[in-house]
Amino acid sequence: MIAFDNIKMVLAKYEEPIKNMAYSLDLYNKKNRAEELDKTMEEPGFWDNPASSALIVQESRKIKSVIERYEKLCKDRDDMIELIEISEEENDASTLPDIEDTLKSFEQEFEDLRIETLLNGEYDKDNAILTLHAGAGGTESCDWASMLCRMYQRWAEKKGYQVEMLDFLDGDEAGYKSVTLQINGENAYGYLKSEHGVHRLVRISPFNAAGKRQTSFVSCDVMPDIEEDLDVEIDDDDIRIDTYRSSGAGGQHINKTSSAIRITHFPTGIVVQCQNERSQHMNKDKAMKMLKAKLYILKQKEQLEKASGIRGEVMDNGWGSQIRSYVLQPYTMVKDHRTNCESGNASAVLDGDLDAFVNAYLAWNTQTA
Repeated sequence: MIAFDNIKMVLAKYEEPIKNMAYSLDLYNKKNRAEELDKTMEEPGFWDNPASSALIVQESRKIKSVIERYEKLCKDRDDMIELIEISEEENDASTLPDIEDTLKSFEQEFEDLRIETLLNGEYDKDNAILTLHAGAGGTESCDWASMLCRMYQRWAEKKGYQVEMLDFLDGDEAGYKSVTLQINGENAYGYLKSEHGVHRLVRISPFNAAGKRQTSFVSCDVMPDIEEDLDVEIDDDDIRIDTYRSSGAGGQHINKTSSAIRITHFPTGIVVQCQNERSQHMNKDKAMKMLKAKLYILKQKEQLEKASGIRGEVMDNGWGSQIRSYVLQPYTMVKDHRTNCESGNASAVLDGDLDAFVNAYLAWNTQTA
């Protein structure tokens, strides 16, 4: 049957890539590590230290999850081939719909696992802290910032990630002048580093009585939420710490005490803010941690640019600096200007359907690294 022959041809193309994926995933060492962890968990007194035992259990689950996903991928391919052979022998086409459904799931899982092999950066596995700043466009840009904020929240929900709003500053009429989200989940930073840059929106303005087409810009900054205590020295004379009232729950949506924290680092111009925690002390600790992470990443970037003789680009939050454009009028399209990945379904993208753009960036970044 022609349909079965076509599926067999598709499955044959996956034979070598699946074998190569085992090396990319470092499967041999992962299996050895899983055995070591199993032996450790069987030792007497393993649960005496809950903190360390929890980390070992977590590591074991992550490793075994990768192994199980890879082995299921291999099994699904073998099962489809076997089922096709039986169906052809018995001249039974009734199995075709099931095989086609399995093939679709197989291809999606292969792509998901392949993309994960590209997440090999030092902090790719960490949580992400994402900050949006409204740029050129006034109220339009503030509204655009709120649309992007919702987009990332929806994307995170679909991934099963947890989202915390660390800080926000409302726009004068609508949206946000700035908003900071912490997105918690494995590989959150690895995926979201693709979003760093300026995002451009073109649409008919809902804030313009004449109904004119408007272009708005929002910059997106993404950094890892690094758990370890970074060795970054910060001179007290180089920073200013300001306190202000949080815009969260309490009274008429405003706290009675100035518990929110803003830290400005004079040498770099970096500003970090946090108002999510309940106390000023906790907000200060979180903001200082964010500042250290930003300075650490900045230092790494400068060293890399110095070593390669490349000067990093300074991106303005306006025309000509966008990484991605979202066009809602006169047609609908979202296009990434780095990878040329595009989608005609702008509504789906703004509803969190970002995986195609994230995956395209990871593949592109690997090629250009």
